[in-house]
Amino acid sequence: MYDKIDASTLSLTEKMVSLERVSKTVKGGRKMKFSALMVVGNGDGIVGVGIGKSVEVPDAINKGIEDAKKNLVRVTLKGTTIPHEVVSEYGASLVILKPAAEGTGVIAGGAVRDVLEMAGIKDIRTKALRSRNPKNLVKATLKGLTSLRDAKQVAETRGKTIKEILG
Repeated sequence: MYDKIDASTLSLTEKMVSLERVSKTVKGGRKMKFSALMVVGNGDGIVGVGIGKSVEVPDAINKGIEDAKKNLVRVTLKGTTIPHEVVSEYGASLVILKPAAEGTGVIAGGAVRDVLEMAGIKDIRTKALRSRNPKNLVKATLKGLTSLRDAKQVAETRGKTIKEILG
């Protein structure tokens, strides 16, 4: 459905959303590792999310960045905001994304804000409901952003002109 985006041609910036120490109980005791949730984006409609795990923090971060570069998606924008409201759900998290007038800024918290800033969205209102788990919030936000469609895409789907769609 989405065209593959080549990360090598883009100048991407990275941001760490969360860093957690995770453990696995084995016969000899607990094995400690680090899990890093990373977001990469070019600030102009391309964003990706990745998770990296390792015994060392820098290795976990690097693995997360590489994973995020493999999962880049293009986001449909309308100026500095999104074209329409969208409600997205992932796991137990629910995210509502609403377009906002220019100058509003990014009204979002934590994990949702990181994804929106990396995507290059400047004006948006959001609300995170139910679970505030960063991994689920990030995935719900990304799911919502990929489901956005502009008037041209809607017109093609319905077999109409853009003027008929916009009124």
